[in-house]
Amino acid sequence: MKIFVAGASGVIGRILLPKLVEAGHEVTGMTRRKEQGQAIEELGAKAVIADAFNLKQMVNIISENQPDVVIHQLTALSQGSSAENARIRMEGTRNLVNAARQANVKKIIAQSISWAYEPGDEPAMEEVALDVHAPLPRSTTISGIAALESAVTEIPDYVILRYGTLYGPSTWYDKNGATAGQVRNHELTATDGVSSFIHVEDAANAAFLALAWPTGTYNIVDDEPAKGIDWLPVYADILNAPSPELQLGAGGWERGALNTKVKNVCGWNLHYPTWRTGFLEALR
Repeated sequence: MKIFVAGASGVIGRILLPKLVEAGHEVTGMTRRKEQGQAIEELGAKAVIADAFNLKQMVNIISENQPDVVIHQLTALSQGSSAENARIRMEGTRNLVNAARQANVKKIIAQSISWAYEPGDEPAMEEVALDVHAPLPRSTTISGIAALESAVTEIPDYVILRYGTLYGPSTWYDKNGATAGQVRNHELTATDGVSSFIHVEDAANAAFLALAWPTGTYNIVDDEPAKGIDWLPVYADILNAPSPELQLGAGGWERGALNTKVKNVCGWNLHYPTWRTGFLEALR
């Protein structure tokens, strides 16, 4: 197949591209930074430099490439700005979908998140509503996700991957990442808030396998949703960092998510079923 990957130079894209190439697909990887073009080509894909906020440019590139599938991995996380990330999810996705529709693309696979659900007492399944009534600043993130997912469903065959918190190489949870730095500086408190994690290798593999998955929305998380009082001390210990302070309480939306649907419907298997073993390998 001809596959167009938007956001090909991101932490998932860099793992995904070789998988697609090795499977025999004709892959085009898009990045907005010229310096990333060579890295994309070294992974075996054709590189294109484009700005997702430029609709005309997106239409021209997608029409020229005529992909069978578009894989949407666009984010704006490097500056840690939720507003900029929401913007690319809204405006960038809108342009990507419009361009794909004009080129008669039949399938799109898109990155979403699994911590956008409305508050609840248990880890969320996919039928739980998004937290569209959340107050600021959380509403900025939710608005971006809601717009992204709504736009993606305009493509006849879509797969929305609601990723858990990413860890592994080049993520914030890498040993040299921002979160690791906060833990070493004793800046994070362990609470009862529940997180669902996913190793970047499993996240990229899900995007690869989704080429054959049926239309739908899937939580791409590991098997063990975990309270901060459980996972953060383990993470700190592996880093040889100070033990975090513990604090009771959590936000209602800090509930985690379950991967039951993607396992039952798609037969998905994880290389890292739990953050407990995944952290050890990722941080050693």
